[in-house]
Amino acid sequence: MHIIRTTAAAAVAAALIASATACGGGSSTDSSGGGSKTLTYWASNQGSSLENDKEVLEPELAKFEKQTGIKVKLEVVPWSDLLNRILAAATSGQGPDVLNIGNTWSASLQATNALMPFDAKAFDAIGGKDRFVDAALGATGAEGKDPAAVPLYSLAYGLYYNKKMFADAGIAAPPATWDELVADGKKLTKGGKYGLAVEGGNLSENVHHAFVFGKQHGADFFDASGKPTFTTPEAVAAVKQYIDFIANDKIAAPGNAEYAANQSVADFATGKAGMLLWQAAGSSLKSHGMKPEDYGVAQVPFQTKGATGDTAVNSMVAGINLAVFNKTKNVDGALKFVKFMTSDDEQKILNGTYGSLPPVKAAQSDAAFSTPDLKVLADALANSAAPLPQVANESQFETTVGTAMKDLFAAAAAGQPVTTDSVKAALEKAQQQMPAS
Repeated sequence: MHIIRTTAAAAVAAALIASATACGGGSSTDSSGGGSKTLTYWASNQGSSLENDKEVLEPELAKFEKQTGIKVKLEVVPWSDLLNRILAAATSGQGPDVLNIGNTWSASLQATNALMPFDAKAFDAIGGKDRFVDAALGATGAEGKDPAAVPLYSLAYGLYYNKKMFADAGIAAPPATWDELVADGKKLTKGGKYGLAVEGGNLSENVHHAFVFGKQHGADFFDASGKPTFTTPEAVAAVKQYIDFIANDKIAAPGNAEYAANQSVADFATGKAGMLLWQAAGSSLKSHGMKPEDYGVAQVPFQTKGATGDTAVNSMVAGINLAVFNKTKNVDGALKFVKFMTSDDEQKILNGTYGSLPPVKAAQSDAAFSTPDLKVLADALANSAAPLPQVANESQFETTVGTAMKDLFAAAAAGQPVTTDSVKAALEKAQQQMPAS
C-alpha cells in the first residue's frame, strides 16, 4: 500500500497565522467532555478506492459502537484534499473529532495548534506510550514537545525486484549499493523494458527519496534552527543522484517523469521494470496480478557497504498517524476511539488488510507480519529509517523541493542535460519559496 499526498504551502502559512485565534468546536454535539454518542472521523485513503476503505472500516467502527455506544460518522478523504481540509479546519475551528494525518505533516500541523497534544495523561488513556514502536513515535511532532498524534499504520521503503528478470539478466542477488543498482539496472534495460520504475511527478515521493539520499550524503535539508539548507553540496548531490536514474544512468523510462498515480507500481507488476523502490507494495502488486513468489524484497541500497551513522539511513519513517482535533467537544470519546484503533486486535486487522506494519509492538510481533517482505520492511523501520525533518515548514519542503525535482525529471525526459549547476539552481529557487522562519 502506498499513498499519494499533495501539499499546500499557502494554506499552511494561513493556518499558522489564523489558528491562534480560531474558535468554534468539533463536530460532536455534546460539550460535557464525554457525553456525546457521536464522533466524526476523517480517514485517509489507504485501500484501492474510497469505497474500499469504507468496506474495511465500517465493520470495525460498528464494533466500537457496540462496545462503547458511540457512533462514528466516517468520511474517507482523498489525499489530494486531506491537508487542505485539515488546514481549513484549523483556521475555522470546525473539524472532525478524530482524523488521520500523514506522519510527515506532524510538526507542520502541530504548529497550527489544530491537534490535541498527547501528554502523559492522554497516553495513559489509550494504554501507554511504551506500546508503540520508537521509530514510529519519532514522526509524531517536533522534538521536545508532546506528540501531536499517535502512530496508526507504519511503512518503510524496500527494494522490490523481479526474480525472473534478474535471473534472465544473470543477476544473482539484489544490489546492496547504488553503484550496483545502476549496473544491474543497465543490464535490465533492454527490449523496451527498464531497470527501475520511479514516480517522478509525485512531489512527496520525490522528497522521500531526496531525504534518504541526503542522509546518505550528509545533508539534512534544514539546520538545527529549522532554517532550510537546500543548496549545500551534499543536498545537491543527493537530488542529482535520484534524477540521474532518468537523466544520466537511463535505467528508468523517460515517461516515469510524469508518473504521479502509482503507475510505477503497475509497471513493475507487469514486467515493464525490474526494480521498484516502494513502501509495503505487496497488496498493490497483488491487485495488479503479480504473485508474491514472482518478486523479492531487499533493503534499499546504501552508498557503500558497511555504512554507519546517518549514512546508514535507507528509508524515511513512513506511515499514518491518528490525531484528535483540538476543538473536539468530546475528548473522552475521541480518546476511547484512539485506544480502540490502536488496540492489538484492531492493529492486526487493519494493518493486515492494508499491507502495512502495526506501530504497536505487540501487534507487530504477530506471525502475520513475519512474511519475508514485511520482515525486511520491519527491519528497516527499526534499524535504518529516520523521520523526515520535524519542523513547522516540512509540508512546504515537500511542495517546493518536490516540485523542483518534478521539473528536473521533466527536463531529463525531454533530453535536456541535468548538471550539478542546474540542480543547484532548481534548489535555490525552491529555497527562496520557503517562508521565513
